[in-house]
Amino acid sequence: MEGITEGVNNMNINISDSYKKNRIQVSNTKKPLFFYVNLAKRYMQQHNEVELSALGMAIATVVTVAEILKNNGLAVEKKIMTSTVDIKDDSRGRPVQKAKIEIVLGKTANFDELMAAAAADDAENGDIDEQGA
Repeated sequence: MEGITEGVNNMNINISDSYKKNRIQVSNTKKPLFFYVNLAKRYMQQHNEVELSALGMAIATVVTVAEILKNNGLAVEKKIMTSTVDIKDDSRGRPVQKAKIEIVLGKTANFDELMAAAAADDAENGDIDEQGA
């Protein structure tokens, strides 16, 4: 038992690569588009940048979310990475390559002003402030 504990203690795991607090993994079917837009805004408020990641058919959703944030003056592109990953397909019994995209967006200089203005507009219209919930 002592050997197992020593082995576990000596393991070097790089958590920052496998799990990032500011990464959003976008699915093509699970959530509506503006769920991801609003989540990305919240992540940028907390971490100053957000990484949007997707595979296959969800890539279009990631690109759309990034473009909405950029066109509204909330985000700037920091980095775009594309690659392919091997995914095991149980029905075929062999690996299948899927396209992958990762887009890193940062806050614009006036991000906080735009978010404050949007929150003020929501308050005037009687909308519930999601940030306080």
